[in-house]
Amino acid sequence: MMAQRPAFDEIRSYEEFIKYYWYRTELVEICKKIGIAHGGVKKDLNHNIAEYFKGNIVKATPEKEQMISSGAISLDTPLLACNFSFNTKFRTYFSNLTRVAPFKFTADMATAWRKVKADHDTSFTIQDMLNVYKGISTYAKYDSSACEWNRFLKDFCADPINDKFKSKLKAAAILWRIVRDSDQPKMYSHTLVQDHLKQLEKL
Repeated sequence: MMAQRPAFDEIRSYEEFIKYYWYRTELVEICKKIGIAHGGVKKDLNHNIAEYFKGNIVKATPEKEQMISSGAISLDTPLLACNFSFNTKFRTYFSNLTRVAPFKFTADMATAWRKVKADHDTSFTIQDMLNVYKGISTYAKYDSSACEWNRFLKDFCADPINDKFKSKLKAAAILWRIVRDSDQPKMYSHTLVQDHLKQLEKL
């Protein structure tokens, strides 16, 4: 029996909280409501909420650093001090460092940059970002759980039993809502279709 997702105010522990699926917009609203930092990706927001349940309040820190001119950037330059951005200038800079052309920023690099900004980490340098690109740094990893719905839909459509549904997207969405709002794993299964077949056949 799946437990329905309660309101956040009714949840008493982080262990209970993570049993349920929350959209990023919902996490942002929760963080705002309880007065904690609400920037970053889902992983950042979940971390802030975990700290809240421990009694620690994570507050947002304003970013005010003296900027270094682009000509003075080196491997030791902190990202927050050089107006770092995923733009053409820094793409070219990293292309020169790695000798990879065209250079593409990775999901882990984007996650690291969000963490730097959220934590106001003035010690994180260009070299640190290069280490993230090379995979030799564990500073931050992309949260693949953000793709759970896409994975669920892909698995649903790949199951031959679901060819009978005129609108696979609608059918998958119905099952996803059931799973999303429950304490069950956010994964597609053949059993899920069988358990809710009567509801799906009404489509």
